[in-house]
Amino acid sequence: MSKAVIGFEFEKETKNSVRFKEVPEPGKAPIVGSLYVQKWFAGDTKVLEITIDKKD
Repeated sequence: MSKAVIGFEFEKETKNSVRFKEVPEPGKAPIVGSLYVQKWFAGDTKVLEITIDKKD
C-alpha cells in the first residue's frame, strides 16, 4: 500500500463547483491534475489537501 498527500490551489469557479489545480512536488508529474469540488463544500477556501491510499 502506498499513500500520497496531494496539494491543490484554487483555479476558477464554475456554475456549481470550484476547480482546483494540483501543485505537484518539484520534479514529479501530477497525479490527479484538476479537481472539481462542489461549492457547498469548498466555500471560500483557496487551498485543499487530499490524501490518497493506494491498496495493492
